[in-house]
Amino acid sequence: MYVIWGSTYLAIRLAVRTIPPFLSASIRFVIAGAVLYLWSIRRGDTEHDRPGWRQWRAAAIVGGLLLLGGNGLVSWSEQRVPTGIVALVIAMVPIWLALLDRLIYGQRLSGWAVAGLVLGFGGLVLLTAGRGRGHVDPLRVLVVVGASLSWAVGSLYARRAPLPRRPLVGTAMEMLAGGVLLGVVALVAGELGRFHPQNISGESLGGLVYLITVGSWIGFASYVWLLRNAPTSLVATYAYVNPVIAVFLGWLFLNELLAARTLVAAAIILVGVALIITARRVPPGEPAEGAAG
Repeated sequence: MYVIWGSTYLAIRLAVRTIPPFLSASIRFVIAGAVLYLWSIRRGDTEHDRPGWRQWRAAAIVGGLLLLGGNGLVSWSEQRVPTGIVALVIAMVPIWLALLDRLIYGQRLSGWAVAGLVLGFGGLVLLTAGRGRGHVDPLRVLVVVGASLSWAVGSLYARRAPLPRRPLVGTAMEMLAGGVLLGVVALVAGELGRFHPQNISGESLGGLVYLITVGSWIGFASYVWLLRNAPTSLVATYAYVNPVIAVFLGWLFLNELLAARTLVAAAIILVGVALIITARRVPPGEPAEGAAG
């Protein structure tokens, strides 16, 4: 799971080189969701766990926040922001969740959790500060921050959303709903008019196929299996391992710059995330944190 979800940032960058970002994400999740739904809807408690309007509405909300607001903005941002930077900012999802838990549900934060919040935001400031070598546009990074916040809000809502009890059915519904919403945004943004299938490169097609098969199906199936067979504290470690994979792959395959400021900011953010994860017990079955790839 570390390697798969860490590598999706590279696959997204390859896909959006010749496929518009929202359209690319829409194609990915509509196909992945449709196939997964057809496979999973006939399995498990088919008599008492049938999706209705209430479940589809919840799936649309979760899919809109996670896939449109989260993954869609990530796909758009990766046209302009290095994949490693995007992955580092998305890694802050556990930090947003801890803050939202405090603001919405009044959950008290331990001293270590507060320290993690401070470190996380300090690392983000360092990541966008200054000029010259390794500098990234703060406004562009702000879009990625919005993506991570959208993913956190969606994860928080999904904890109590009236989704099907069968996890794969609920995930397929979220993919389908999110994919349709991404398609609507692509249409409004005029991406269909700029899309020419004959111009799709082999690397973009390969990236899209990888995202559908490996990123969406194998990656999530692994996550669901791990939630049921491994300690949640161990599963949650991907939130600060994935960015390391993404930064390395961006440097190796895309020649992305590894400036000293970026490496220091990355270390600060990841330490902050680690403090948050170890300070707050994540309930089993909680939606994926920081998996916007």
